[in-house]
Amino acid sequence: MLSENGLLGLERGDAETKETEESEIHTFARLAGEQPVPTGPAERFLQAELDLNARLRTLTFGEPVRYTYNPIEYAWETHSCYVKTYCQPGQSVLFLGMNPGPFGMAQTGVPFGEVNSVRDWLKITGEVGHPPEEHPKRPILGLACKQSEVSGARFWGFFRKQCGEPRNFFRHCFVHNLCPLIFMNHTGKNLTPPELPAAERDALLRHCDTTLCQVVTALAVSMVIGVGKVAEQRARRVLSEAGLLQVRVEGILHPSPRSAQANRGWEAVARAKLEELGVLQLLTPS
Repeated sequence: MLSENGLLGLERGDAETKETEESEIHTFARLAGEQPVPTGPAERFLQAELDLNARLRTLTFGEPVRYTYNPIEYAWETHSCYVKTYCQPGQSVLFLGMNPGPFGMAQTGVPFGEVNSVRDWLKITGEVGHPPEEHPKRPILGLACKQSEVSGARFWGFFRKQCGEPRNFFRHCFVHNLCPLIFMNHTGKNLTPPELPAAERDALLRHCDTTLCQVVTALAVSMVIGVGKVAEQRARRVLSEAGLLQVRVEGILHPSPRSAQANRGWEAVARAKLEELGVLQLLTPS
């Protein structure tokens, strides 16, 4: 497994690859009955994701990747329910993850989307379909998935304790993943973007970088908090290169069970950092 610090050496590629690519009306959005005309923050956010999906469909991934899932496509109903319900004006803080987990967003379409939190606290509803090809060990069961994702349970569980009701979190904060894709090898093992071959990884992240800048601009956030060093370092680099210097980039410990520090008490570490950043006071129930 590549360490989180392993993303520090990623290269962005040639300048000409940074050209803005034009938006298009996407087939699955039409089938879902969406009208991708950006008006409010939620609509602008969804349109940026639709544009990203169109670009990502032009990419191919070789070994060690055997399976690629995109929950923004097959879980469009639940994902758009999340965005339309909770993406709103006045949100100054964007929590940024790296990419979906197999028992979180891959199942629900929601970042850090542990099923119980998504269904019972966030009250997200909708049908979840299937990717074109599924690994037999990683079937998509949607909101009926019985396996809990530890990272998502820790993440949303902390904010549930802190905020009480979702509206107290989403008054000032929103949660997004840099990359919408989940990758697996032939055994079903999860592969993070840093583990992809360099050329494929760089092409993928260039597209994701563009969308991050669009999302930050569309939501007019003043702070991005990377959940884990990978997301924090990528956001700091990307926003700086894009000239979005007014956006402060910080980070909190990732709640992954692979982290010894997180296993010793992630909530206490996260609470202390968010208090230091002045974010904890924004989450107090009114």
